[in-house]
Amino acid sequence: MSEQNKEQQENIQKNSLILQEKGELLFQTDIVTRSVVKNLIRSAIDGMKNAYAPYSNLHVGAALLTTKEKIYTGCNIENAAYGPTNCAERTALFKAISEGEREFAAIAIVGGSYGSITDFCPPCGVCRQVIREFVDPKAFLVILARTEEDYSIYSLESLLPLSFGPEHL
Repeated sequence: MSEQNKEQQENIQKNSLILQEKGELLFQTDIVTRSVVKNLIRSAIDGMKNAYAPYSNLHVGAALLTTKEKIYTGCNIENAAYGPTNCAERTALFKAISEGEREFAAIAIVGGSYGSITDFCPPCGVCRQVIREFVDPKAFLVILARTEEDYSIYSLESLLPLSFGPEHL
């Protein structure tokens, strides 16, 4: 591993909410355990297989966990006009919302060119804001993964500081 890659990996681990070597529970909930994280990552990888990305070739999958422990998957769906493109995170969230869900614990996100996962794939700003509408940013976990064993976990608040939400209206 090059010195630059090593430094980048150390920064990712330093900024991650929970280091992978620590205990079993990841946050102040009994829902999100290491086995749940791995299951979410597997579901996100499966969801990525349905991506429609003929323009960017960036295939993304997401798996959203409700507080009732149900998983909703999503993939990115591109459009020739670009603006109507929908990200994997919003696809999963909109599926859950359309089924009546309103409380969420975590989301796992994977992605890569032509479906090959080589690095973390963080959510875009629009996805961060849309997710923010429905969650407590301090408690909601965002899991960025390369594999089931190689992932980092962040609170939404750390990815979207000083966010604007429904309580501001």
